[in-house]
Amino acid sequence: MWRWAPLVALVGACASTGDGPRPPSDASAVRDAAAGTADARADAGAPWTGPGADPRVWRPRVIYLTIPDRFANGDPHNDDAGAADCFDPNSPTLFHGGDLAGLRAHVGYLHELGVGALWMTPLVRQAPRRYDSCGYHGYWADLADPADPIAQSVEAKLGSAVDLDRLLADLHGADVRVLLDVVVNHVARNARLAAQEPGWFHDANGCANLGPADQFCSLNGLPDLAQENPAVAAYITATTTEWLDRYAFDGVRMDTAKHVPLDYFADSWMPAARAKAAHPFVVAEVFSDMAMDRFAPYLEAGFDSFFHFPLRRALVDSIGKGGSLNELAGVVQETVDSLGLARALMVTTFLDNHDLPRFMQEAGELPDGERVRRYRLALVALFTLPGIPQLYYGDELGMLGNYPDNRRDMPAWAFDAVTRAGAHEGYLGDPAETFALTRSLIALRRQHPALHDGYYSELWRPNSGVNLYAYYRAAGGDRALVVIDNGTGDSGNIDLHFATNPGITAADRAAWPDGTVLRDVLGLGAPATVTVSGGTIRVAMPSRTAGIYLPVAGAR
Repeated sequence: MWRWAPLVALVGACASTGDGPRPPSDASAVRDAAAGTADARADAGAPWTGPGADPRVWRPRVIYLTIPDRFANGDPHNDDAGAADCFDPNSPTLFHGGDLAGLRAHVGYLHELGVGALWMTPLVRQAPRRYDSCGYHGYWADLADPADPIAQSVEAKLGSAVDLDRLLADLHGADVRVLLDVVVNHVARNARLAAQEPGWFHDANGCANLGPADQFCSLNGLPDLAQENPAVAAYITATTTEWLDRYAFDGVRMDTAKHVPLDYFADSWMPAARAKAAHPFVVAEVFSDMAMDRFAPYLEAGFDSFFHFPLRRALVDSIGKGGSLNELAGVVQETVDSLGLARALMVTTFLDNHDLPRFMQEAGELPDGERVRRYRLALVALFTLPGIPQLYYGDELGMLGNYPDNRRDMPAWAFDAVTRAGAHEGYLGDPAETFALTRSLIALRRQHPALHDGYYSELWRPNSGVNLYAYYRAAGGDRALVVIDNGTGDSGNIDLHFATNPGITAADRAAWPDGTVLRDVLGLGAPATVTVSGGTIRVAMPSRTAGIYLPVAGAR
């Protein structure tokens, strides 16, 4: 049985020093970036004047993604509102009844979990039923001629403008920021706009001659908006950014950003959005495993962040499928080296989203206990590596599922600690234990600047047959050591050469002199304590365990 109580008890502790076999490629850059983040924290009380989102606000937070229709039904009276024949809780492709009122009823659940931001899939009015499907997910907008006064209204099955205002007020009252999900790439196949303005869309014949096919040709047959047309750019920018003017959203998740020319964002959408809201956090969906340097243009176009699909793939391969942690370590180092620390800390990391199989579903058939152990390792990595973690509803319970089951309804038992406990079909282990671990990791990350604002230095990656990954995080006077073992057997004694690691600052090395005792606050089976001796930290990790080590106050 894993033990999470120590994590809660020690979540306020701090202290540091390090060295390892694979230092960063530019240690001086790491130190410079560490100094920069310390300066930012020192000015935390000053108004943010940067060009984008305030990192002091967003780095400590964890984002929670939900499909409102699949979360909770708070108002059955709107189940049959709007488009006809779209409500059927037994159909995986129709509306199930979840709504804004249901989310509002469970703001306390989000607060209990500790998430700092909520991302809801699009709330805009959806097109009528087409064959056996309706836009319960929100991505089939029924946009219409600019003169249509209801073109950008809230989807009736989710509620009203008043319902949205009330939900946003309650979320802000619980210190939860809210992301608006925006689509500028396409409309629904049967959207009114597609018939009213056919010249506003790329023709499937010859679209690839206009430029990159993934930007000028249709995605899955959806009508592809021609953003290079000034009238189209003005229309789609206005119909999306006006939501930031009307409602109190704090940021935007930009759907299908990879399928839209970057100059549209830089020249049209970003200036308009940033004129509507004060420093919104804007994150791009760039669904790709491409090299990290190819993500940089999205940041240069004005995005604050992007979803780290390469890291997610590395987490699946190295932890979910039991591979080498070398792949994970390599992606992390490439991210920091390619983007720089400040940008790496703002990248959005995740295990799951609505377009992918659930994380442990990708691992294949495994004994239940092994699935649970691997999933816990993945959660530890998610909350301790550089970046802003994003959870997908049900991750905190260990939800499983391939499409469409990866979009199943949030179970009613999840919202009560008593009914949450015990085995539940389709979930890993005991959901109550997974929830407690997730909540504790969120709290630990938020309370320790090292884990959300700190620089990163690798101490060990797999070699000599030892599948172990260790890294150091530090910000100001807050320091932490993370060790993850993904081997099939015990690691044996591994020496982490802390005092000679060029990626760790001299001040941090001095803060953990010989005799410093570090205590694991996770309780997942790693050694309870380790000690700095001769500038080295020796660890001996059991198979499939992880430890987050913080200094024991006064212990030498």
